[in-house]
Amino acid sequence: MKALFIGGIKSGKSAQAEKYTLKLATQTPIYLATTEFIDEEMAEKIALHKQNRASNFITVEEPLALADVIVKQESVVLVECVSMWINNMLYHEKSYEDIVQEMRKVLALKQDIVFVFNDVSASVVSQNALVREFVNISGKLSQCIASECDEVYHVVAGIRSRIK
Repeated sequence: MKALFIGGIKSGKSAQAEKYTLKLATQTPIYLATTEFIDEEMAEKIALHKQNRASNFITVEEPLALADVIVKQESVVLVECVSMWINNMLYHEKSYEDIVQEMRKVLALKQDIVFVFNDVSASVVSQNALVREFVNISGKLSQCIASECDEVYHVVAGIRSRIK
């Protein structure tokens, strides 16, 4: 089983994905945190996320090599979040091909995986080339992931709607 929760920033997609993952799990699920510590604000956000999920998840932190972590897991894995992972891959100078190749490895795994993804499809076209690259990759990768998922949910204002 693979599921995707996609929505805007602060739409409630993470909370919905966590609830879904907990219902799906037969043992303590894995929370695969992709965010790297880049500044104090991000460190505070990470600490709050950890506090909110408390003992409901086993947290594993990995900013780049998702497939290597997921393949070792026996429980359902919540990937939080694909958008930050793309950001990390670009920061570490990985190409679009590298990003797609890693995600294809993830999607080929037999493990149950729940993905969280920021929907950037409604954003404006930026004058910044790196932002445009991020948005383009995000759009293409969300389509790739959605096509391989059994279920896809769009989240707005904390409400999820199943779209696949």
